[in-house]
Amino acid sequence: MTASSTARAIAAPPIPQLRALRLLWLFMHRQILGVLSWRGFMIELTLQQTITPLLGLAFWSASLPGSASVRAYFVALLAVQMCTVCYEANTYMEGIRSGDFANDLILPFPPVLHVMGDNLAWRAWHVALGAPVVLGAALLARVPFDPVFIALAIPAVLLAAALRFLFSYVLVLTALWTEQAGSIIGFGQTLTFLLGGAAAPITLFPDRCRPLGEVLPLRAMLGFPAEIAAGSLTLPQIAAGYAWQLLWTVLFASLAVVTWRAGVRRYTAIGG
Repeated sequence: MTASSTARAIAAPPIPQLRALRLLWLFMHRQILGVLSWRGFMIELTLQQTITPLLGLAFWSASLPGSASVRAYFVALLAVQMCTVCYEANTYMEGIRSGDFANDLILPFPPVLHVMGDNLAWRAWHVALGAPVVLGAALLARVPFDPVFIALAIPAVLLAAALRFLFSYVLVLTALWTEQAGSIIGFGQTLTFLLGGAAAPITLFPDRCRPLGEVLPLRAMLGFPAEIAAGSLTLPQIAAGYAWQLLWTVLFASLAVVTWRAGVRRYTAIGG
C-alpha cells in the first residue's frame, strides 16, 4: 500500500451528504436483493434472534404471572432486537482477518458506509420476517400497549440501533490489533445479554445494582426502548434515559473514529 492511499484511508475525507446517503441506500438495496438468494438462511437467523426474548417472556411470565408490564417488556424487547441486530462480527471482521480489508482502504468513500448499508439491509429483513412473530407474541401474551408510550419509544429505538451498531463496530475493529477479537466480541455480547436487559429487565435489578444498570450503554441499546414501550418508566426516567442514549452515542461515534484511524495506522505499518 502506498503512502498516499494510507493517508487517505486514515483521514477518510468527507463526501457530500447527499452522495453519502445515496451510497448508503445503494449498499443497503444491493444487500437486500442479495439475501433473496438465500431466504431460508435469513429466516433461520431471524428465528434465532427471537429465541432469547421469547424465552425471557416465558420465564418471567411464569415467575411474575400478575405483571402485565413484564410481558409487555419482553414483547417490546423482541421488536427492539429485530430493529437493532448486528452481524459485523460475522461479516466485516472476517474481511479483516482474511486481508480483504485492505481493499477498503483505497475506496473513494468512507468504508463504514458499506458496513452501515449491509447492517441496514440485515435489519430490514429481520423486521419484515420478525413482525409476524412480534404480533403473535403480543396476541398470545395479551399485552395492551399504550400508543403514547409506543410513540415515545420510537426515537429510543432509532438511537438504540445507532448505538448498538457503533458498539459492534468498535469491537470488530479490535481485530486490527489482535487475533483474539472474537473473544472480545463474545465478551461484549455476554455483557449485553446480562446487563442490557435481555436476561432480566433493569427495572427488576436489586436496588443497589439498578442505578449502575440504568446508566450503562448496554441498557441504552437494548432494554431502554422496551421499558418505554412497556410503560415501565415515568417521564423523568424517560428523559434521563434519552440523555444517556445521546451521550453514549456521541462517545461511541468518537471512539469509532479514533479506533478506525489508529487501527488503520497499525494495519498498514505491519504490512496489512
